[in-house]
Amino acid sequence: MGELPLDINIQEPRWDQSSFMGRARHFFTVTDPRNLLLSGAQLEASRNIVQNYRAGVVSPGLTEDQLWRAKYVYDSAFHPDTGEKVVLIGRMSAQVPMNMTITGCMLTFYRKTPTVVFWQWVNQSFNAVVNYSNRSGDAPITVRQLGTAYVSATTGAVATALGLKSLTKHLPPLVSRFVPFAAVAAANCINIPLMRQRELQVGIPVTDEAGQRLGHSVAAAKQGIFQVVVSRICMAIPAMAIPPVIMDTLEKKDFLKRRPWLGAPLQVGLVGFCLVFATPLCCALFPQRSSINVSRLEPELRSQIREQNPSLEVVYYNKGL
Repeated sequence: MGELPLDINIQEPRWDQSSFMGRARHFFTVTDPRNLLLSGAQLEASRNIVQNYRAGVVSPGLTEDQLWRAKYVYDSAFHPDTGEKVVLIGRMSAQVPMNMTITGCMLTFYRKTPTVVFWQWVNQSFNAVVNYSNRSGDAPITVRQLGTAYVSATTGAVATALGLKSLTKHLPPLVSRFVPFAAVAAANCINIPLMRQRELQVGIPVTDEAGQRLGHSVAAAKQGIFQVVVSRICMAIPAMAIPPVIMDTLEKKDFLKRRPWLGAPLQVGLVGFCLVFATPLCCALFPQRSSINVSRLEPELRSQIREQNPSLEVVYYNKGL
């Protein structure tokens, strides 16, 4: 066997990102929960393989499949813009196990106010870590900005959940089961923009097709954050809409009436099954490397790009997750 060639483009995902199926295959790999079981040494080994290959150094005996495996292990644990290792629960591979536990508990313990408040707080705490860990660009965010985003999103989620809970007291029990979803959807609209407010202030890096940085754009940040909000809400729909209907039916059966302790684990399992598919498929709704027309950029940046490259019509950016 000859040495692995250096013309494999590992800057991009292995599958065609212009198609939904290509993006879905990519995110099924990125969100694979098994990546959480990898040791620090395995993560560092993958990072070394990727960085060496980018520098033109091929590890002896390295195959193309091993290179792509290393790239996806690297991508699962390190931020694409800063290169920093992402905290364990902030990684996309933690989305399914963390969300199935939190969402399952939100859907199970929705009847009493203290448990509603507690699980909405837990969910927003987790979301704050995820949103910060998967932000776009490398601009820093202050502790004050983090605190404001966290408190605002948590307050919004709890207020929505409690407000809707009071409104549904006299409605069928099935309607009450959808209160957690409404609260989560509302909180996503608050949490994500606030957690990524720095991007809305200074913009995110935009590049040409070759990856050459051209400047920072607030317009690109707004588009990217909107896409992430839509993806997150869609991600929650199957996990928070299907299990309540199933559980409402099962709880009327004698089997579950005689074994009420099975309710919580069954609900968590149903949520987990939905999330295994919903998480990667909804992440794939929009390309990770999104594009925006130069004509939609800020006038100053647009003029700068036109001056340097008059024929350039589209620029690219990392939308975050």
